[in-house]
Amino acid sequence: MEYYDSIAGGYDELHRDEQTRKLAIILKHLKPHGKLLDIGAGTGISTEPFLKVCECYAFDPSAEMLKFSKAQHNVLGVAEHLSFPDKFFDVIISLSALHHADFKKSMAEINRVAKEDAQIALTFLKKARNRPKSIQGFKKFDEERDVIFIRW
Repeated sequence: MEYYDSIAGGYDELHRDEQTRKLAIILKHLKPHGKLLDIGAGTGISTEPFLKVCECYAFDPSAEMLKFSKAQHNVLGVAEHLSFPDKFFDVIISLSALHHADFKKSMAEINRVAKEDAQIALTFLKKARNRPKSIQGFKKFDEERDVIFIRW
């Protein structure tokens, strides 16, 4: 996390356009409401569009990145160990973050904290070595630099 701690102040300038493009695709399919978890939220770019319609939880392993987040709840942690009760979230998103984690453990945690009818959107860089080829129950969107999986 040292790398992300060191670039926290300039992260938005580096990645806002890329994150915004992914969010535009995701927002065509989700109808956000209730409690939203953003795994790997960083500075909160991906959380911002949901702030007025959801109670947002920005979750990230970098304390420096979370200092910039405007989410109602900023939580430090890793995707393999989500510190929330079972069936807690209505919406879960993770933009280009889960390739840094153990995907199987992270997905088990996502399934644990997601409500039965939760909407989930996960994105991966195409070049990420450990990105899944498919996720059962999710629709796959193959974009220029990314693969997006959405369940709604």
